[in-house]
Amino acid sequence: MTTQQLTTQIHSKKSFLCIGLDVDLTKIPQHLLVSEDPIFEFNKAIIDATHDLCVSYKPNTAFYEAYGIKGWQSLQKTINYINSNYPEIFTIADAKRGDIGNTSSMYAKAFFEDLNFDSVTVAPYMGKDSVEPFLAFENKHTIMLALTSNEGAFDFQTKNIDGQELYKVVLETSKSWKNAENLMYVVGATKAEYFTEIRKIVPNSFLLVPGVGAQGGSLADVCKYGMSDNVGLLINSSRGIIYASNGTDFAEKARTEALKLQQEMAEILG
Repeated sequence: MTTQQLTTQIHSKKSFLCIGLDVDLTKIPQHLLVSEDPIFEFNKAIIDATHDLCVSYKPNTAFYEAYGIKGWQSLQKTINYINSNYPEIFTIADAKRGDIGNTSSMYAKAFFEDLNFDSVTVAPYMGKDSVEPFLAFENKHTIMLALTSNEGAFDFQTKNIDGQELYKVVLETSKSWKNAENLMYVVGATKAEYFTEIRKIVPNSFLLVPGVGAQGGSLADVCKYGMSDNVGLLINSSRGIIYASNGTDFAEKARTEALKLQQEMAEILG
């Protein structure tokens, strides 16, 4: 999927909502646990109930890897279901990979070719040769961690390096990498005051923004400081939507919560 196709979908749906499919078997409705694949059945119901309100789904792969081969099969069934039934949806493998070049090439192959995700999150700590293998895939996107929403983000990301904060150095450096036009960036919503500075460095890149809702981030603030001419934002909500209810009405309640965010986004888009 190209960024233009993503932007078109955003304006068509009046939404830049990304729903995180972080499935924990201890939190999903009890009645699903008797099914052959509870994780997939949960995801399928959420997707069917919300696909018209969002532009993206983001499974965090840790929530699937934790269940071994069965979890990986659930992930594969989930991505196949989205690609087959809702091909307009932008899919994100939230895997946060980052390793030496030949290993990164294999990770990229796994997510882009085998699973056929549109994008994957990566950690840039090992530098250019750990990220460029992901960028080599045509019409695929690499979403690089830039400024995250967790408490430990301040351990390294905002440290001053030769008069410039490290996250800014990372952003600036990444622009010089081969196929950098395929880069997107993760920026936490709880760091809304940093968006102005980030937009000075990457004015048009898409930003994947976790932290709205359960983590306390403000949608209005993120949009005020982070929205670009092509919108350029994917706002992720996971727990606040998918765990809105743990009863038989879980999909309906998930839709209700997704609709609240979508309507807020529609107002912002005008």
